[in-house]
Amino acid sequence: MSHPNARLTPYGRCVLVERILAGHRVADAAAQLGCSRTCADKWLARYRAEGHAGRADRSSRPHYTPHRIDAVLEQMILQMRRTMRRGADWIAGELGICAATVGRVLRRNGMPHLSMLDALTGIPIRRGPATRVRYERDHTGELIHIDVKRLGRIPDGGGWRIHGRTTEARRHRLVGFDYVHAAIDDHSRLAYLRDPSR
Repeated sequence: MSHPNARLTPYGRCVLVERILAGHRVADAAAQLGCSRTCADKWLARYRAEGHAGRADRSSRPHYTPHRIDAVLEQMILQMRRTMRRGADWIAGELGICAATVGRVLRRNGMPHLSMLDALTGIPIRRGPATRVRYERDHTGELIHIDVKRLGRIPDGGGWRIHGRTTEARRHRLVGFDYVHAAIDDHSRLAYLRDPSR
C-alpha cells in the first residue's frame, strides 16, 4: 500500500509508464497524472531496469545508519532492563548515554513499560494492546457494520445562529431530525449511506 502522501499508486505508476512508452512526452504524462517530470523519469527508469516489479514501493529505511549504537551496548541496555527493572533515565546514567537513546532501544526491542511489570519478579502483569494491526475480515460481505446517525434539521433560511433566540425564531424550533443509515463493509471498507426519508 502506498504511503498517504504518494502522488502515484502502483496502478498510477503503471499508467504513467504505459503512456510514456506509447509515445507521450514525459512532461505531458507527468502533468496528466499530477506528478513532476523528475518523478516520472524515476518511475520510467525503474520500469526499464526492473520491469513491473520496479513500480512497487521500497522501504525508506536507510541502507546504513552510522550513528546507531553498537550491538554490544544495545544488549547491555536490554540486560540491565531485564535484571534490574529500571527506567531509561537510570540506565542512561549508568552507561553514560542519552536517555532518549535508551528509550528508543527499549521500544525497538518490544520491552514493556515498567508499569506493566511486577516489581518483584519482572513478569508482565498488565496487558497492553492486543495488536497494533488493524483487523480486517477475509472476504467482502463477511461482516458489515451498520449504524444510524441522527442529525438535527436546519430550517430553510438558517437556524438560531442566524436569527437568534427571539420569539420569532422560536416558531422554527420544532423542525425535527434527519436520520442517515450507514453500512460499511469490513473487508473493502466500502461505505454506503442512505437517507431513508428521501
